[in-house]
Amino acid sequence: MIRKKGFDTSRYLSAQIKRIMERVNQFDTLYLEFGGKLRYDHHASRVLPGFAVDTKVQMLKKLGNDIEIIHCISAKDIERRKIRRDFGLTYDDQILKDISDLKQLALDVSAVVITRYNGEHTSDKFKQRLENRGIRVFTTFEIPNYLTDLDRVVSDEGYGKFDYVSTEKKIVIITAPGPGSGKMSFAMSQVYHDRRNGKASNFAKFETFPIWNLPVDHPVNIAYEAATADIGDYNCIDTHHKEAYGKDVVNYNRDVENFSIIKKIIEKIANEGDPLVDIKSPTDMGVNMAREGIVDDNVVQQASIDEIVRRYYQYQRDFVEGNVTNDTLERMDSIMLRVKAKPEHRIVAARANKSLEESLKNSKMTQMGMHTGAAIEIYQKDNTPITLTGKRSKILNSESAVLLNAVKHLAGIPDEIDVLSPIIIESIMKLKKQMCIFDTSLDVKEVLDALAVSAVFNPNATECISVLTNLSGCEMHSTHLIGRGCEKALKELGLNLTTDARIPLVNNW
Repeated sequence: MIRKKGFDTSRYLSAQIKRIMERVNQFDTLYLEFGGKLRYDHHASRVLPGFAVDTKVQMLKKLGNDIEIIHCISAKDIERRKIRRDFGLTYDDQILKDISDLKQLALDVSAVVITRYNGEHTSDKFKQRLENRGIRVFTTFEIPNYLTDLDRVVSDEGYGKFDYVSTEKKIVIITAPGPGSGKMSFAMSQVYHDRRNGKASNFAKFETFPIWNLPVDHPVNIAYEAATADIGDYNCIDTHHKEAYGKDVVNYNRDVENFSIIKKIIEKIANEGDPLVDIKSPTDMGVNMAREGIVDDNVVQQASIDEIVRRYYQYQRDFVEGNVTNDTLERMDSIMLRVKAKPEHRIVAARANKSLEESLKNSKMTQMGMHTGAAIEIYQKDNTPITLTGKRSKILNSESAVLLNAVKHLAGIPDEIDVLSPIIIESIMKLKKQMCIFDTSLDVKEVLDALAVSAVFNPNATECISVLTNLSGCEMHSTHLIGRGCEKALKELGLNLTTDARIPLVNNW
C-alpha cells in the first residue's frame, strides 16, 4: 500500500543534523532539550505523511558517539500517576520502557533526573527501581518564586543547589515522557554549574512543533494546538524575534511568555561576548528544520486537518472518562472552526454509527445484548480506499468483527469462509464463562490469539496474519468505549483509533 507522501524524512534528517552540528560546534557541550516523543513520534507521522515514527532515533544514531541521553520526570507526575496516552503507561513506567527500547538500539541513557522533588515516597521508590537497574538518579527541587526572584534562581541557593549531573559527551539529549517535566530548568542549572567551573556549555530546544517558519494558521501548526488543547497551548508570533530581527516567525505562548525570564537568567549566567548572550528570542533557542522535509504542502495540510478531527474525538472520550474539562472541549470546537472541519468529516466515524443504527433497527437484539458498531478504512491492492464495518454478535464484539472483516478482505478470503476454528472460539468463550466474565464475545486480543492457533492447520488464517501489517496507519472508529483487550491490540497494530465513547447498553443475551 502506497499512501500520498508529504514529507521526505531523509531530506529532513540531512538539514536537521547539519543545523544541530552548527550549534554544537560553538561550545564544549550542548544540552539539547527534546520536545515531544523521543522513541515513537506518532503525531508527527500523522500530520507529516512520510515522517518515520522513529525519525528522532534515526537522527540520534546518525549523530554517532557524540551523544548521551538524560531523562527528566517530575515528582508531581510520578505522585499522581500521570499516564501517556499512546502506550497507556504511567510516566515512570514509560521511562523504564524508553530506557529498555533505547538500549536495544545501542543508545544508553546516562541518567534520570527527578525534578520538583520534595521527599515524595513514590519518587523514592522509583529512584530505587532505577538504581537497582544500575541507572544514575539525581534530583532537583522547586525554587521558591522561580519566575520572580531571579537573583535567588541564579545563585548557590537556586541552581547551585541542584544535583550536578556529570557528562562525558559533547551532545547531551534531555528528554521526558511529557510536558512539564522540568527539562529547561535542569538544562539551565547544568549550564550554570558548567560556567562556574570554567566549562563553555550551551542549550538548545529541539521541538518539531509548531514549525517556526510556517504561517501561524497553517493546519500543521493548528494541529499542534489541538494536540495540546488540554493544557491550553496556542501558537503566536514570536514578538521577541520580531523586535530583534523584524521577521514574523511562529512559536507557542509559553515559550514567548517566559523568554523575558530566560533572557535575564542567561544574562546572569554568561558574560558579555559569550555566544549564549546572542540568543535574542525563543526561536533563537530552537534548531528545528522540519519545514525542509515538506515536499507536498497540500498533503500535509489535509493530514493535519484529519489529525485535528481525531483529536476532537479523543477529547470527547477524555471528557467522558473525567480527564479533561469543558474548557478543553470549547478550545477544540474553536480549533475545528478555524480549519472548517466537522466531526462527520471522519468517514469511519460516520460509517461506524450507521452500522450501529442498522443493528438497532434491524436486529432482534433490540431488547437484549449490547449494541456497538465499528468501521475501518483500508487500502486495497490498487491503492483505493474501502471502508468496512462490523457489528457486535454473540461471538465477536464490533471491533474484533471489523478487524476480521478487514484482514479477510486484504487476504482475498470470501466472507462466507471461516478463518477461526469453531472449537477454539468455543473454548475461549467457555473459559470466560468459567472465570465469571459476563461478556463472552471475543475481543481483538482474543481474536488475534485464535488466529495464531488456527493458522497451525488453516492456511486462510495464515493469510490473514500475513496482512496484519497492512493495517498500520489505517483509520478506525468505534461507537463506544473500547475495552482494554481491544484498545491495546489495535494500537499495537498501528491503527489510528477514535471513538464516540458512549457507554454500551448491556442486557442479558
